[in-house]
This record gives sequence, C-alpha cells and structure tokens, in this order.
Amino acid sequence: MPFQKIEADKLSNAVVRQIEQLILRGILRPGERLPSERELSEKMGVSRPSLREAVARLQENGLLISRAGAGIFVADVMGSAFAPALIRLFSDHDEAVFDYLSFRRDLEGLAAARAARVGSDTDLKVVDTVFRKMEAAHSKRNPTDEARLDAEFHMAIIEASHNVVMLHMMRSMFDLLREGVFYNRQVMFKQRTTRDMLLDQHRAINDALQARDPEGARAAIEAHLDFVGEALRDDLIAARNERIARQRLEHETSRD
Repeated sequence: MPFQKIEADKLSNAVVRQIEQLILRGILRPGERLPSERELSEKMGVSRPSLREAVARLQENGLLISRAGAGIFVADVMGSAFAPALIRLFSDHDEAVFDYLSFRRDLEGLAAARAARVGSDTDLKVVDTVFRKMEAAHSKRNPTDEARLDAEFHMAIIEASHNVVMLHMMRSMFDLLREGVFYNRQVMFKQRTTRDMLLDQHRAINDALQARDPEGARAAIEAHLDFVGEALRDDLIAARNERIARQRLEHETSRD
C-alpha cells in the first residue's frame, strides 16, 4: 500500500518557515540582529536545540549570518541585486537617473493604488505617521531629516501594497538612492520653495491614501515624481550653463 505513517512536523521546520516569512514580508530587514538564543527560544516557544537547528539551516540558505561576538543577523541578500560594475555605470551616467525615476513612477504608482485598495488601516496609519514626521522635520533649517523621511514615506507605501517582490526590489533601489548612486536627495531639499512644494506633494499622496482613493494616490505619486525629474533636469542644465559661463569668463580674463 502507498500509505505512510504521518509524522508531526519538526519544530525546527516551523521556526525556519516563520523566520523566512518575516524576511520575505520585509518585517525582518537586512542587517537586523536577531534576539539572543535564550530570548528567541522563549518568544517562539521552542527548545534551544530546535532553534539552533533552524538557525543553522537558515545560515546554510544564506538568509542569516553569524558575526563572532556580535550575534546572528539577517543577511544583506539585496546587496547583490546589482553588480558593482552596473552600480558604477548608474552613478556615472545621467540617463540612469531619469530611467530610475521613470521606473519608480510606474511601480510606485501601482504600489500607491494597491495600498489604497488593500492596505490595512494600520498600514495607512504607518504612512500617515511618517508623513507627520516629515511635517515636523520641515521646519528645520537642515534638510537631512526631511530627506531621510522622504525615502521612508515612499517605502511605507510600498510596504502597504503587500507585494513582496515589489517590496524587496524597491528596497534595493532605495538603498542605492540612500548611497547617492542616482542623485543626492538633499539637493532636492536645499531650496525652501522646493521643500514647500515637495511637502505639499507628499501631503496630496497621503491624503489620497487615507481617503482610499486608488486613482488619486497613483496620480499624486506620478505628479510628484514628474516634478522631481523636472527639478533634476533644471539642476543639471544650470550646472552645465555655469560651467560654460566659467569657461567664457576664464577666456575673457586671459585676453587682457
């Protein structure tokens, strides 16, 4: 007969599945340290040997890494999303900036529409909380905090869309943005008028999400990223014109 005795699933398998899901859903993030073995075994209600077995398997699968004297961490699995040579190409060519913004415009528009439809009330509360922090940071003279919260606001929307493939892909893209591969976000916030306009755009996005208006949320995202693209083009043109003007000035000075 083709039947076999049914065995209870090993506890270590359940631990593996739970940690995998937390990583997949973006709840456990790359570089995040896991609680101590004792604390984690108590939280999950499993024996320490079962936990060790699960952690060992997750390390073999490349999802966790051990650092001597520091503990167990979530592996930076997205760090290999782009080869170093490709990252250098991105940073050296302006056209990559505008392709990046076009890519974000399309995907974030979809994410915002999804978030308005399927995001939970708690998801939307997270988005609203980050926006309120942006409002508070807006009054500061230094734009660093507001620029950082800008990225967090957009990531909160992507998380609220509950698409794990989009989540990990966009998190990787935002990591490159934080590193200044595409452009320096603080450049966008250096002018007070521009900062005011950017805050209004984020408010429009947040208002549409809180109203659960999918098309309004998509349109607000698209309008915001169109503005960012135009602002960056203007900045590049201004920089180019300044270089030309300096060449003219140098030439005129040398003729005296």
